[in-house]
This record gives sequence, structure tokens and C-alpha cells, in this order.
Amino acid sequence: MRALGVKTYGGPKNLELLDVEEPTPGHGEVRVRIHAAAVSPTDLMLRNGEHAATVSALDLRPPFIPGMDLAGVVDALGPGLDGRLKVGDPVVGIVLPFPAGAYADKIVLPAESVVAAPAGADFVAASTLLMNAATARIALDHMGLAAGQTLAITGASGALGVYAIQLAKAAGITVIADASTDDGDSLRSFGADHLIPRRGDFVGDVLSIVPDGVDGVLDAAVLNGATFGAIRDHGHLAVVRAWDGAGERGIQVHRVYVGSVLKETALLQELVQQTEEGILTLRVADVFAPEDAWMAHEQLEAGRVRGRFVIDFSS
Repeated sequence: MRALGVKTYGGPKNLELLDVEEPTPGHGEVRVRIHAAAVSPTDLMLRNGEHAATVSALDLRPPFIPGMDLAGVVDALGPGLDGRLKVGDPVVGIVLPFPAGAYADKIVLPAESVVAAPAGADFVAASTLLMNAATARIALDHMGLAAGQTLAITGASGALGVYAIQLAKAAGITVIADASTDDGDSLRSFGADHLIPRRGDFVGDVLSIVPDGVDGVLDAAVLNGATFGAIRDHGHLAVVRAWDGAGERGIQVHRVYVGSVLKETALLQELVQQTEEGILTLRVADVFAPEDAWMAHEQLEAGRVRGRFVIDFSS
């Protein structure tokens, strides 16, 4: 079967089409015929070698196949399942790309990581949901903010940022979002209460709205400790990349890792339900054939992507 992967670390054109063995589901697993796989920064890090230490620690050998978000149809069932999933079901799934990710015609993954696709969404759109929405959900859960409290989001225009805005607003939280001028209207439509300039004086701009500091910051732009001045004493900072910094003034730093919820089926199902209810918005930036996937990587590295790039494996 087809897969997209890298035999050696490098730039976008190191991605190549491969012929790999079709996987067989084991106990508690399902096989999904993938129709669409979304592209994420983690995929770029696997391709360019930033995840080399993880790959080495797991004693994995090339080719390395990226991809965490997928949508498709259940293709085969392993033993030991509870009947929740059936062959032919349209589904979405989430997977770590170790040993192999979602850039392939088929993938085997734990049944707990697979849920019914959002009704009314095509496979391309559905593939953009789980990883970023689950990351936003974890971040908000870690911070434990309540209705009426305040949250500032860096990198608010990206896929993670928009899901965080929407989930926070659904919980009654006041949202301050950093945004480029041309993103302001869209972020307001997603629920942002206040906008501050992207790459402006983040701390000063937040304090001009909430003088004592916000209750929490979700740092999708990887500013890390540079956000502390915008957070009240004993507030919260959720970081989404590995960062070993400590809080100050009693600020709690929460390190968000989506791999911790891959098998939390109820959480994944809730995100699907919120999509069906219109709380979460699926956004596709562009669609690429597998042979052109390197262009998706190249454009994602260039930045200013709104929504998710998707690789179409349906043909």
C-alpha cells in the first residue's frame, strides 16, 4: 500500500511515496482506510529530525511516516472489541507517528482512538479536528478556568488558537486573542471578546484590558515565560511545546501533551459532538495529493496558515 515518509531527515522534498506492507489489526485494534490526513507542525518535526531523539529512544528505523490526524472508513476489526465500531463506519482517529503515522492508505490503531466522524462533514474537513481540538481541551482542563474568568491566547489565528477560543467561549470564559489586522473579523466571529496586535507588546496589550493580569494564557505561539507579565498572581500558563521553565508569583505552568488523551474515547466523542453542534468549526486551508504533500510542508513552514492543510488519500 502507499505511504508517505522520509528515509533520511531533511527538507520538504525528502517526503516520498513509499510502498509498505499493509498492517493487520491485533487485539483491541481497528484498521482504517484513510481518506484524508491533516498536516501539523509535529509532522514537520518528524521529517526534519527534531524528533530524532524520540525516534532513537524507541529504536525505530526509517522510513518514518508522519501524521496524527486522520479520517476514513473502518476497514477491518481485530479481536476483543465491544461492537462500538463496525466495518464501513466513517470515522476520525488520532495517533502518534511512532512507529508510523497517518500519511498512508491504511493504518492500524487502538479502537479507543477512533470515533464516529462528525455528521455532515466530509473526510477532508473531519481530518482537521481531533489533534488541535484535543490539545485546546487539555489546556483548558489543566488551567481549570471558570465562567467569568479571563484567558489570553497567543497564536490565536492558528488551528489550535481558534479551537481554544471556541471551547473557552462555550465555557463562559472571556477571551483576549492576539491577531494580525486581517484576522480580526474572523476571530471575532469565532468568539474572541478582545483583540490585541500580533507581535505587538503582548504583556502591555493584555494589561491594558485586564490591569491585574488574566487568569490564564494558552501559548500557541511558543512565547513561554515572556507571557508571565500578562498573568495575575497564582494564574496559569499552558504551553504546547517542550519547555522546562518554572512559574513565578505562584503562576502554574501546565505542559500540554495531546498524547496523554489518545485513548480517552469520551473526550474525542465530545469534540465530535461539539462540532456537530456548531461549537467547533472545521477549517481546511488547502488539499494536496500525496505526491504533492511536500508543498503542504513547505507552505506550513512558511507560516500564516489559517486552518489545516490536508493530504487526500481517497483515490
